[in-house]
Amino acid sequence: MYSHVTLSTPFQLTSIPAAAQRIASGAADIAINWAGGLHHAKKREASGFCYVNDIVLGILELLRTYPRVLYIDIDCHHGDGVEEAFYTTDRVMTCSFHKFGEYFPGTGTQEDRGRGKGRNYTVNIPLKDGITDEAFKAVFEPVSAHELCTSFGQHLADHN
Repeated sequence: MYSHVTLSTPFQLTSIPAAAQRIASGAADIAINWAGGLHHAKKREASGFCYVNDIVLGILELLRTYPRVLYIDIDCHHGDGVEEAFYTTDRVMTCSFHKFGEYFPGTGTQEDRGRGKGRNYTVNIPLKDGITDEAFKAVFEPVSAHELCTSFGQHLADHN
């Protein structure tokens, strides 16, 4: 399935798993996939037009080289498939900024924090419809820059 995902993307070098390989090997410092990712697919089911979760495959590729991965999702839909894949591990911290309410997939409350070793490694920022750019920036910058990076960095320090 992994080879199918990397071959089925229109731009093979910009597929998320291929980008993760390039980062892990040191061939790239930054990789951008302008097409976004298929973050709704689950281990046992397709969801939201996503049948393979290329983001999960990319994170798994990064975990082959790095002890931890921080995933920040800024799509308007909750990154439920990625969250579910790493809900019980402390090796991946997921953070999703998304529209919440009567909106697909209807998941991603602030109470969803992870389970077991993954407790507090899941962060959800549900947003109301119509948020302005300024309001989003006012939420995104302190959460992503301070809370997540400091928290995840502290978890790294505590485990080394």
